[in-house]
Amino acid sequence: MKTWKKALRFALCLLPVGLIGGWFAAEMSLSSMDASMLAEVVAQAGSLQTLKAVSTAQSALYAVVCGFFGYLLAVKIGLMRPLRLQNPPLVRVLLLSLLCGAVFSLDAWTFGRWIPPLKASYAAAGSFDASVWIASILYGGVIEEVMIRLFLMSGLALIGWKLFYKKEAAPPLQALAAANVLSALAFAAAHLPATAMTFGGLTPLLIFRCFLMNGAAGLLFGLFYRKYGIQYAILAHILFHLVSRTIWLIAFP
Repeated sequence: MKTWKKALRFALCLLPVGLIGGWFAAEMSLSSMDASMLAEVVAQAGSLQTLKAVSTAQSALYAVVCGFFGYLLAVKIGLMRPLRLQNPPLVRVLLLSLLCGAVFSLDAWTFGRWIPPLKASYAAAGSFDASVWIASILYGGVIEEVMIRLFLMSGLALIGWKLFYKKEAAPPLQALAAANVLSALAFAAAHLPATAMTFGGLTPLLIFRCFLMNGAAGLLFGLFYRKYGIQYAILAHILFHLVSRTIWLIAFP
């Protein structure tokens, strides 16, 4: 089968994930807004259902477009591996993801000590919200990895390879590592608007926290993508959310 057909099939498989994940991501985002902000956003969109529909369509579009072109880019730089899970990479990814998810959950007891609204937000995590969990798994775990790692990181690696290492037959480690760092920074920066919306603005401490936690997680996901394939980055991202949210659910009853 031609590469573009494989890319199209991969992208179409992501369509339902983008639709479902986008809907619940919109639900999660809207639930974090205060009444005045929600009223303003809904007034601009026309209605709450219109706003959710637009967000859902946008997520599905990101999934399909980034999935298609990301697949082609990954093939070009040699990072598109067979989409299956194998040992021993699976065991390594599982163990590291579970450990790092537990470390990530410590945000409530570290930065939460210095940012009172943050600690209060974790109290809300003690009540189970299906939309948050579904959005974390499908949008955060799958769609974000397709956009940031498969598409952006692959594209940056290709650009770095062709600009600085064009005599090399394949992108060298330096180009792949630089692409990982840049995409991890972009991944962290993409969380700033949600951080500002949640806490009513940004402070130096909130910005530092955002780049430290999301940037470090992004580097790990990028490492898994580079070494094992995009499916392992997706698995790691999903486990991050599952482990951390389970700990908060237990710790904040």
